[in-house]
Amino acid sequence: MEGVPHPIPRTVEEVFNDFRGRRSGLIKALTTDVDKFYQQCDPEKENLCLYGLPNETWEVNLPVEEVPPELPEPALGINFARDGMQEKDWLSLVAVHSDSWLLAVAFYFGARFSFGKNESLDLEWEYQSGLWKPKKLDEVFYSISPLD
Repeated sequence: MEGVPHPIPRTVEEVFNDFRGRRSGLIKALTTDVDKFYQQCDPEKENLCLYGLPNETWEVNLPVEEVPPELPEPALGINFARDGMQEKDWLSLVAVHSDSWLLAVAFYFGARFSFGKNESLDLEWEYQSGLWKPKKLDEVFYSISPLD
């Protein structure tokens, strides 16, 4: 993924718009632009990946060389299986891997949000294992318990 880096989504709406744009690009590669996509996936080339971009476009490119990568990587080497399978089956395989990558990218961006982690409900496991500590509201509730 060369060129201008795309901004990192900062809100839930931006993550959704990023997801929607990348998904549209992948769908376009696997439907409307399928002949162009098929030609770019030459098995003689190195490991290629299909990237959906936030601006509703797509590209077939080598994986990024930076370690760790900025984003989760899509399926590597989609071009190698191309000639060993029927075209329909190969496109289905690429589509499945693309769906997985798309979700991985969305969850990668979503994991940056805390979503009120401090206000989340305690797990039953925390209570049973003795790790549970009452929060302020719980302290007030338990101090005025009618069972006393």
